[in-house]
Amino acid sequence: MPPKKKVETAPSTMKELKDTLWKAADKLRGSMDASQYKDVILGLVFLKYVSDAFEERREQLSEELAADGMNEVQIGQLIDDTDEYTGRGVFWVPGNARWGYLAENAKGLPAMDGEAPKNIGELIDAAMDAVMASNPTLAATLPRIFNRDSVDQRRLGELLDLLNTARFTGQGSGRARDLLGEVYEYFLEKFARAEGKRGGEFYTPAGVVRVLVEVLEPTSGRVYDPACGSGGMFVQTEKFLDSHNADRTAISVYGQELNERTWRMAKMNLAIHGLNANLGPRWQDTFARDVHPDMEADYIMANPPFNIKDWARNESDPRWRYGVPPANNANYAWIQHIISKLAPSGTAGVVMANGSMSSNSGGEGQIRAQLVEADLVSCLVALPTQLFRSTGIPVCTWFFAKDKTAGEYGSVDRTGQVLFVDARNLGHMVDRAERALSDEDIAKIAQTFHEWRGSASAEGNTYVDEAGFCYSASLTEIKEADYALTPGRYVGAADIEDDGEPLEEKISRLKQELFEQFEESDRLAAVVRQQLGRVS
Repeated sequence: MPPKKKVETAPSTMKELKDTLWKAADKLRGSMDASQYKDVILGLVFLKYVSDAFEERREQLSEELAADGMNEVQIGQLIDDTDEYTGRGVFWVPGNARWGYLAENAKGLPAMDGEAPKNIGELIDAAMDAVMASNPTLAATLPRIFNRDSVDQRRLGELLDLLNTARFTGQGSGRARDLLGEVYEYFLEKFARAEGKRGGEFYTPAGVVRVLVEVLEPTSGRVYDPACGSGGMFVQTEKFLDSHNADRTAISVYGQELNERTWRMAKMNLAIHGLNANLGPRWQDTFARDVHPDMEADYIMANPPFNIKDWARNESDPRWRYGVPPANNANYAWIQHIISKLAPSGTAGVVMANGSMSSNSGGEGQIRAQLVEADLVSCLVALPTQLFRSTGIPVCTWFFAKDKTAGEYGSVDRTGQVLFVDARNLGHMVDRAERALSDEDIAKIAQTFHEWRGSASAEGNTYVDEAGFCYSASLTEIKEADYALTPGRYVGAADIEDDGEPLEEKISRLKQELFEQFEESDRLAAVVRQQLGRVS
């Protein structure tokens, strides 16, 4: 028999969901560290979503079968056809993994029928096992950490009760997925802030990712990230496709991640967004074992860890076509790995530490010269400081292209040229520690590139060098600069608007103002001395 239809609750708004779920995180914050409660919360949010989506599809299916004239007995025989769920992009959720069952037993199961009692952590671990067993794409993905000594079972039960008020359905599966996707990203950002430097291992600020996506415009083909973290590059690619009403199935997603927990987070994140990504059978070191050895990517986007000193270096690795990277810094190993993965017309965007643009240590200068002479470098963007809460290292984005001739990616032949963009003055402070790029900032960077390349996004606008912001340099100019690729070296200073005041008068005025400030400084110093004399 099909289950009785539940009383519909109002769908959760984005603010309600975020508020509810952040309260849920606070339930466990005092009893475990940030990385632990991150895994607990995100795992439960994922389980809640798949269960809600399953129940919604179950109700829809019951209504469809009834509309076809079937009675309750016939509906009961057909409603558990797994293909009716998986064929609609809905995960199959076994009975012991459904949210209703877990919510009813939030305080655990008493001993019965000869079985020992089970706490709520055991029930959730069993639910995770059941979902993974029923959905091969989730194999080895979901966390099984809910029955550990470090997890307060009473608080876990309370957390379940709180999550029970959040509803991820009621507005269609696509909308439900969008809601949870936003919530998941919101939590990744929150947890990244809480974990500080460790958070930078799995989260790249959305504004930085969008710079890569908006410049590269991935619309079809293979998209690859060799250090994919929690999958933010792929999620922003999906959003780009949706915003341009493009077919998200036109892209294939490939990635690799070294950290086991981060790899699991990425798998869940991408499943929530409906992206069937190939992240390899397990977490792996990209340098030690490339899990996509024969893959050629149309687009590569990456934010690899900066300045790694301890990495799996093999001097005879065929990826080092432009020079062997130094043992104490993997920056140029990442760059050459990425270039080795590009298809003949592929393009790439990579976030790097600023030092990569000019360093000459360990042979990096020679490698950079080889990359420039091979005409692989398309664009360098110097980004503002403080975009990453997890590091104070200034960053830039490198863009590479295997083919810069006029064609699919732009109507202007840019062979032998590199675009330099100095965007250090863009962005706004969201608090004392962090800066963010606005939609307008991102659009300005991307539009400049597309005008330079002559792509369709330029809408016919012609590129012009802008003093202090952008400059198109020839390989000859770059060679004369000893292959340094720092944008500030090429774009020059911004033009200063003439205020109309004659130079001699301005100098005289400024001298007078300076002398007046000196006099005021002397007066204040005398007052301070007098007050200190009274104290003594």
